[in-house]
Amino acid sequence: MRSIRSLLFDPPEHAHAPARRPFSPPQPEYVPPQPEYVPPQPEYVPPQPQPQPQPARPRPGAALRRIAARPRGQETTRADDSSHRGRWAVAVLGILVLALGLRLWGIRSGLPYAYNSDENAHFVPRAIGLFGHNLNPEYFNNPPAYTYLLYVVYGIWYGGGKALSHTFASNPTQVWIIARATAAVLGTLAVWLLYLCGARLFNRRTGLLAAGLMSVAFLPVFYAHLALNDVPTLAPLTLSLWATAGVLRYGRMRDYVIAGIGLGLASATKYTGGIVLLPLVAAAVYHYRSSGGSRSALTGLATAGVLALIAFVFADPYAVLDFSAFHGGIAHQSSASDDATGKLGLTHGSGITYYLWTLTWGLGWVPALSALGGAIALWWGERRLIGVLVPAVLVFLVFMGLQDRYFGRWLMPVLPIFCLLSAYAVLQAADWIGRLVPELRPTMVAVAVVALCGQGVVHSVHSGLVDSRPDTRNEARAYMVAHVPAGSHIVVEPVVPDQWASDIGHVLDTVNGARWIKYPATHTQVQPDGTLAMGAGPVVNIEDYEKTLQPALIPLYESHGYCYVVTGETQFGRAEVDPGQVPGAIAYYRALAQQGTLIYSSTPYGPKGKPVRFNFDWTFDYYPLAYSNPGPVMNIYHLTGGKCAPAAAPTNPTTGLPVPSIGG
Repeated sequence: MRSIRSLLFDPPEHAHAPARRPFSPPQPEYVPPQPEYVPPQPEYVPPQPQPQPQPARPRPGAALRRIAARPRGQETTRADDSSHRGRWAVAVLGILVLALGLRLWGIRSGLPYAYNSDENAHFVPRAIGLFGHNLNPEYFNNPPAYTYLLYVVYGIWYGGGKALSHTFASNPTQVWIIARATAAVLGTLAVWLLYLCGARLFNRRTGLLAAGLMSVAFLPVFYAHLALNDVPTLAPLTLSLWATAGVLRYGRMRDYVIAGIGLGLASATKYTGGIVLLPLVAAAVYHYRSSGGSRSALTGLATAGVLALIAFVFADPYAVLDFSAFHGGIAHQSSASDDATGKLGLTHGSGITYYLWTLTWGLGWVPALSALGGAIALWWGERRLIGVLVPAVLVFLVFMGLQDRYFGRWLMPVLPIFCLLSAYAVLQAADWIGRLVPELRPTMVAVAVVALCGQGVVHSVHSGLVDSRPDTRNEARAYMVAHVPAGSHIVVEPVVPDQWASDIGHVLDTVNGARWIKYPATHTQVQPDGTLAMGAGPVVNIEDYEKTLQPALIPLYESHGYCYVVTGETQFGRAEVDPGQVPGAIAYYRALAQQGTLIYSSTPYGPKGKPVRFNFDWTFDYYPLAYSNPGPVMNIYHLTGGKCAPAAAPTNPTTGLPVPSIGG
């Protein structure tokens, strides 16, 4: 036992014992980390240049086949993606604004007188006449669809025939402008439809360029300034072409329906507009030959035919209701186109060569030549388009070219097809060069656009400038108003309408209420026995007037007191280009210059403009840049023999000219 002293002073026994460790679970045996396994790397060997295979030598025409071949209806550029539709819309809108502007610029040319004989005689006067009787136009030399359209437009604008007739008598300018503006709008609509057609047949680029070409081409621009049916026909015609493209691409029934309606309306506006039947039939044939398309193609073509007939009758109902008059009009139009007696002044011996020549200025040299290139390029591209587009052009050129009479504007129905082929050709050429030299591709596209449209831009702008200036016939009339007394007897060649001798909206105190008394120049002056007498014979066609002229007419004028003779280049120019056919007319003008005094002459040519030889197109549409004003050369002669002799009449104190004794 421990003593008391040890209990008190010595530490307890457990104080010398080792301290207890806290409990911890057993630790695994430490294993040092092992290095990660890395597979052995092969020794680096720098790459050795490999021999490049030599490209195979392309076969002749391979490059053209590559750029011409393209899946139908697909676009070839990134800009054709749907995300860029806004840009395309802006581009199309710009072209339409340009087209409408060019077609409205100069729309007042010649007014208040309509100097184009067809414009003055056919559509506007007959549309006004429909308000005075039933809707039978009683005239079918030209189909009446445009006439009926003007009838509707005038009815909306004036509210009835009474107001329209009053305005036409007092202010015909407004009536003519409405009709001309209607033609201009329809021509602009045709530009838009041509874009849609080109986009569907080729791609948007081609459609846009084709529309751009149509918007500035001279022929469709100039004739949109006149109230004729040539430009309005282009709207339903291009509608049918657009739907025909749908038949080719998709074979849908709705495309057959639209194509048939467009065909019927085009034919009811101008008979030759029916040429779009050939593209429709060709597209239907390709649809028939496609897989499973035989039945739907036959049904679709039959439907299109029925609807074309319905649309034609809708726009020309009296073709059925008054079939005899309709048949007579068709026969008359056919005989007029084949009338050899109207050939005086024609400058080409063949209609086919004339229309080919017309293409070089009505559309342009580059478009005319590139259209041929486009047809060739399609041989390596989509050959079906050759069958759809080319036969219509060839048939039209041959048919129209074999007629005895031909005018540039009669070529209008096939111009949209030429625009499509031309645009396709130049873009394919630009793409081909771009493939060879990529950095030149944008430049070549720009060059293609300028080359295709440049000629049209220059001459269409020139046309607007010319048509916005005074017409030489109006200038000649202004001179006569100032210098030839009212009631005078005058001889005026058929170069102006009858209204030209009257003061529009005013009846004067003269024998006939007109300002001047006109000689019956549109009648032959030869009696059955061969002697001359004033107005002795029947009415003379305007194109045969030169054949009635002879020097002996001048004394006849003087003996009846017709002391002023007005001549115009649209008549005497015909004799000058074909003097062998009308020697009497040549002698007449020579005698007129010798026996009469030239008191006034106006010319449409600028100070540096060289006179243009008579031509049935250029003399009337002023295409050459030599023109500065619309109209022909106009001459006014004063005769001094017979009752026009100075001794037989006092002198006008204002003008200094002798006043004929009997008002002549």
